[in-house]
Amino acid sequence: MFYVFLADGFEETEAIAPIDILRRAGIHVCTVGVGGDMIRSSHNIYVNADINIERFEINEGIEGVILPGGMPGVTNLYADERVLNAVRYCYDNDLFVCAICAAPSIPGRLGILDGKDATCFPGFEKDLEGAKITGKHVTVDGKIITAKGAGCALEFGFAIVGEVRGKKAADNVAVSMQCK
Repeated sequence: MFYVFLADGFEETEAIAPIDILRRAGIHVCTVGVGGDMIRSSHNIYVNADINIERFEINEGIEGVILPGGMPGVTNLYADERVLNAVRYCYDNDLFVCAICAAPSIPGRLGILDGKDATCFPGFEKDLEGAKITGKHVTVDGKIITAKGAGCALEFGFAIVGEVRGKKAADNVAVSMQCK
C-alpha cells in the first residue's frame, strides 16, 4: 500500500496523476487527508481523502509514501509530525519515499537525501540537504523517487510503477493511457 498525503494547498496534478497510474497498475493506494477529510488543492479543487490522518497507522502492508507538491500544501505536510514519522519510517525500513515539486524538501530537511541523487522544483534545491541535484524531470536513487513538478507527474507515476512492479508493467500502463 502506498499512502499519498494530501494537505490544503496540494498540487492536484502531482497527486492525482500518480494515484491514477499506480491504481491502473494494480498497486493499492490510500489518500490521507492531513487536516481533515475534504482537502482543498492549490487551485481550489476539493478532494475527499480515503482516510483522515487521525486514522492513519503505519502497518506491515506499507510499501511507501508519496508527497505531492504545491503551496502551502508542502508547508502543511511538513508541519505534521505524523507525516514526518511516516517518511522516516519508510526510509529507515527501505521502503519507497516519493516526492514531487517542492515536496522533496521534506525528506531533504529530514536528512534523508544526503548523498542521494534527487530533483525538485527550481528554487527548492537548498532544502535538499546533501543531495546531488540532477535537474532531471524524475530521479530514482534506490527507493527514493523525486520529480520536478506538475508537468512531470505522469513520468513520476510511471517511474514509481517501474520500480515497484517493473518496467514492463509501467510500459503497459503507459500504452493503455496512449502515452506510448
